[in-house]
Amino acid sequence: MIFSIHLRRASIFLLVFASLPSCFSALAQAVHAVVNVPVVNMFSGPSANVDVVSQAIYGSDIDVLKQQPGWVEVRTPEDRYTGWVQRADLVDLGSRAGYASSGEVAVVEDLEARLYRDPDLTLRAPLLTVPFETKLEIVREKPGGRWLVARLPDGHTAWVQQGAVKLYKNGADIPKGDMTVPEMVQFSRRFLGLPYTWGGRSSFGYDCSGFVQMLMKQRGYLIPRDADIQAKWRGFEPVKVSALQAGDVLFFGGHGKITHTGMYIGDGKFIDATTHDHPIIQIDPLNAYWRKLLMAERRVKP
Repeated sequence: MIFSIHLRRASIFLLVFASLPSCFSALAQAVHAVVNVPVVNMFSGPSANVDVVSQAIYGSDIDVLKQQPGWVEVRTPEDRYTGWVQRADLVDLGSRAGYASSGEVAVVEDLEARLYRDPDLTLRAPLLTVPFETKLEIVREKPGGRWLVARLPDGHTAWVQQGAVKLYKNGADIPKGDMTVPEMVQFSRRFLGLPYTWGGRSSFGYDCSGFVQMLMKQRGYLIPRDADIQAKWRGFEPVKVSALQAGDVLFFGGHGKITHTGMYIGDGKFIDATTHDHPIIQIDPLNAYWRKLLMAERRVKP
């Protein structure tokens, strides 16, 4: 069976309180750091030779819980997901409340945005390419409105084109997602063809539950990270297959375990990040193959 078996890790929500990394400020509670690479892989242990459990994107604030040489265990504040990342991929926030948490902030709305040394994309190669939803601290605009200067997590600056981002006067005022279901369904099609990535939760590559989590966020709902736990989320209620509506979430698996998820978009179809047939985000028919694997159907409670 060409079906990605998404057996997720146990003890994801275990909070670990241990010695803090020496490269960070010594605090009584978890140290706050910020991701300083476009996408950082979160591993199940302090090694790049174990499975990737999730990811965090550039500029994301994360909590540092524990250390081993060259590695730190972290927790993403939004969904409280834990994993190990390479210490060099983080920057200590020090006394700052958070990166891009106040002042003028740009949020990447394109699938990716390129950061440059100069306000001219023809002079030199990009410094960085960052994914959708990346937040950047903005320090000034170039007259004419086409370019913005961003202060990066490591203190350096770079230029970003304003057309790739949405600008907010105060990072604290960035609204939560408020898309309607039809808007979210249309929005989801922007991601068609992006690669499936195990543990992925960025526009560089999503896995099934990371993709559904991101779509639900656009509607203002923060659901858990993994498919099996998503199906148990208190904000969902069961719905019959015969009564499915666009925006409902489908859960698939076998042998009593949920291992895959996708978003129903109507007309007997759903969109998902899958390795079935092609390892990409695609629209699949809810046909006999998928109905055999269907284990649960959920709708947001009214």
